[in-house]
Amino acid sequence: MAPRSRTTPLSREAVLRAAVDVADERGIAAVSMRAVAERLGVEAMSLYHHVRNKDEILDGLVDLIFAEIELPAPGGDWRAAMRDRAASARAVLGRHIWAVSLMDSRPNAGAATLRHHNAVLGCLRAAGFDIAAAATAFSLIDSYVYGFVIQEAGLPFTNADELEVVAGGLLEQLPADEFPHLAEMVEYALRPGYAYADEFAIGLDLILDSLARRLL
Repeated sequence: MAPRSRTTPLSREAVLRAAVDVADERGIAAVSMRAVAERLGVEAMSLYHHVRNKDEILDGLVDLIFAEIELPAPGGDWRAAMRDRAASARAVLGRHIWAVSLMDSRPNAGAATLRHHNAVLGCLRAAGFDIAAAATAFSLIDSYVYGFVIQEAGLPFTNADELEVVAGGLLEQLPADEFPHLAEMVEYALRPGYAYADEFAIGLDLILDSLARRLL
């Protein structure tokens, strides 16, 4: 993506949005004061009027990502709220895969991050989870979401046609008599209507079912 033209005044928001662009295009390791400045079409020194250093940019990036994730609504069905919030987090992190490793790593949490965590815990507490169980639920759901996002992003296919090519090639070189269960799994994945993405909701419901039993 070409550097942006300076049609609007430089601001902290503009700096962070440019940093998101750099990270989306080249990965989080590519984010630097110089790279962000180049994206904005300014000198790196100009950024210091809006952010102190790269660490502040990283803190801001995390806050931007949390701001994109749907907050669980107060009251109502806690399972539906957790399911919707997990689906939103998966979608957001799928667009910004570099953010997974940063989400809970920054010591200086921004306002959106604090609101997000408070809302999730508040939803669980209102449902009847004690604070220890709420902490467990929060950690378990996020670990599942983050892990699924990473695994999904690393798959060698993105649609049914690509899956058929990959799985078909694997079957051709897979001795079924030596690896019968793996061959069965590949054949299952090749059935019409199968989509790896559907595994997300199934796994999430298993987690929510288990958490619900703690309320009984």
